[in-house]
Amino acid sequence: MTQADIDGPDATAPGLTRRQVYEARIRRRSMIVAATSTATVMLALFLLIPLAPGWEGVKKSFFNADVFSKTFPGLIEAFLLDVAIFAWSAPLIFLLGLLIALCRDARSPALYPLRLFGILYTDIFRGVPVILVIYLIGFGIPGLGLPRPWNSPYIWGTVALVLTYAAYVAEVLRSGIESIHHSQRAAAASLGLGHGDTMRFVILPQAIRRVVPANMNLFIALQKDVALLSFIGPVEIFRQAGVYKSLLANFTPYVGAALIFLAVTVPATRYADYLMTKQARARS
Repeated sequence: MTQADIDGPDATAPGLTRRQVYEARIRRRSMIVAATSTATVMLALFLLIPLAPGWEGVKKSFFNADVFSKTFPGLIEAFLLDVAIFAWSAPLIFLLGLLIALCRDARSPALYPLRLFGILYTDIFRGVPVILVIYLIGFGIPGLGLPRPWNSPYIWGTVALVLTYAAYVAEVLRSGIESIHHSQRAAAASLGLGHGDTMRFVILPQAIRRVVPANMNLFIALQKDVALLSFIGPVEIFRQAGVYKSLLANFTPYVGAALIFLAVTVPATRYADYLMTKQARARS
């Protein structure tokens, strides 16, 4: 006799057991409570914030509709540069991160220098703040007097981002490689596969698939940190917002820039959460 036979079907929900009906009722009640509490908090904020003594000044400085309408198209155009830098940085970061992860996974004593290099690389570039790497590379290398285009802040800003984020991606990939059970390496060796073929055809496909959600979060952070390149010259969205702020003596362009970033990062974050939930369900 099954548990469904013991519980018996519910008269009001054909095909569902009493337990399933009860759990559905609990979920529905929880959703109603969550929606009610959220609406209450939002309504309180909507009513109370305008009562603050300095609200009119804040509204004029940060939420000026006229300034927003004038500057938003220019911010969108500047954001295309952020997208372009992200687009050419992301593949380079993944490739370099994969190489560093493979160096750290080197197991032959003869390849220990590669393993040591991988360890030092990740320790250094994860330990130094990304803004310092951007300053050191973005100002230091062009200071050598290189001819154009090799003194471009776009090139060296991209190099700084790639070097920094590759260290984080390498650690994520290494964790994925180490999560593959050693028996799969043994099975591949029993089939006559060498270390390179085992890594290429057995280990890496599984490892990369397992760490997709974690790498998604890193690339979301990369999309935001592209704005740091504005400190060495590129006129991307953050620099453009600063230009508008100086011209109009108003902080609304920064709010517009924040909204543009949110329009990109929030859907990407939700997708990363979806992938993590899907992965957790597949393992359970």
